[in-house]
Amino acid sequence: MITFPKDFLWGAATSAPQTEGAALLDGKSPSTWDKWFEMEPELFFDGVGPNDTSNVYVQYKEDIALMKKMSMNSYRTSIAWTRLLPDGKTLNPKAVAFYRDYFEEMIKQGIEPIINLFHFDMPWWLMEKGGWEARESVDHFAFYAKTAFEQFGDIVKKWATFNEPLVHIECGYMGDAHYPKVHDFKRAIQVGYHTLLAHAAAVKAYKESSQNDGEIGIILNLSPVYAKSEEPADQEARHKADLIYIRSFVDTVVHGYFPQEFIDLLEENQLLPETQAGDRTIFEENTVDFLGVNYYQPLRVQAVENPRFPAQSPGDFARYYDWPEKRINPHRGWEIYPEGMYDIAMRLKKDYYNIPWYVSENGMGVEGEEQFLDAQGVIQDDYRIAFLEDHLAMLAKAMQEGSQCFGYHMWTFVDCWSWLNAYKNRYGFYRLNREQNYARSDKASSYWMKQVIEQSGFEYGGHL
Repeated sequence: MITFPKDFLWGAATSAPQTEGAALLDGKSPSTWDKWFEMEPELFFDGVGPNDTSNVYVQYKEDIALMKKMSMNSYRTSIAWTRLLPDGKTLNPKAVAFYRDYFEEMIKQGIEPIINLFHFDMPWWLMEKGGWEARESVDHFAFYAKTAFEQFGDIVKKWATFNEPLVHIECGYMGDAHYPKVHDFKRAIQVGYHTLLAHAAAVKAYKESSQNDGEIGIILNLSPVYAKSEEPADQEARHKADLIYIRSFVDTVVHGYFPQEFIDLLEENQLLPETQAGDRTIFEENTVDFLGVNYYQPLRVQAVENPRFPAQSPGDFARYYDWPEKRINPHRGWEIYPEGMYDIAMRLKKDYYNIPWYVSENGMGVEGEEQFLDAQGVIQDDYRIAFLEDHLAMLAKAMQEGSQCFGYHMWTFVDCWSWLNAYKNRYGFYRLNREQNYARSDKASSYWMKQVIEQSGFEYGGHL
């Protein structure tokens, strides 16, 4: 029997831009996603843009009733900056009314809201000023955070500043998956620096708020880094990848400073960002209370044969290694490695003073999931249940060894819109049928998880 504490937080996670819809209604201004879809709709799977997501702006009470049906006791979503402060300055009363009712309804049904401030949805008015490349973005974000704390801090007691900041940095400034589709390592580093400074400024705003009797953290995608071999060159590649993808974030938000090795690596490659006097103090004085950890698959690396110098991308420090023994999700193409969950937990215990944390995302995406629909209209997602069992078994093992994990949230509750991929890959406990007035229907995993929550554990047959 795999068991968890009675007060463990069980739930699911999503974001405002991936669920709310109503992208330009009731005073909301456009984000980069809204404008990008307007400019290049052909890039979006099936032509589905951010206005046509899961209709949560209308159906949130229905979803919360389903959460209660599943016995969930917590839920993570985000606030749309563009809805709360459409021009960055002026409070939108319709947004305040919507979010207050949304969060209060959760509380009324015994579900704790964990609320994130930024989930890749940069306001267009700020993008036109340079987005996270512009130093002024730090002050704009701090003001937005302060406003959110003032308006909802009496309801919300667990806050996060950013979800996966690595993603908007890497996908927007070293790739084409996010706007503005820039390929420039130095600009990406500057975006990363301002993002982390904005995070620290938001933590500062929370501490100075009159509604500061809760906790504030950040949500990071921590894919443990494994080397191809014990050879020195492969180990050096692993070390540098770990510095870039893991320690540059975790050291900064937990310890309050960037790793010196990371600074040295940037300096050697002429990649240091522009900073200002006083920045160091902001980082040092505004560390997090907890971490949210998103884990889907590990990062496997090997040495680079002909690296460029100075480096022009992270690929000049380490390149991807395709481990021939990996288990694979055949419906998505991602590696399934539950042991990574345990390794993350142990590292947080050892290197980050066993900081309290929770699994803020973990899950299994499946394309063409309707093929598993039975005669009763239920998706028989046994593959997802097996995925959950294996990862929860590894999590329980880590907790038995002293890791301070306080919750588990699966991505996601109801199938949600996913950036350029729309509804191509389904992750939810509940199926969304957009063609039938956004109807929600059960998946077998929702029944399984309800039982796990109610008995604080499950009988594990073992898949590992």
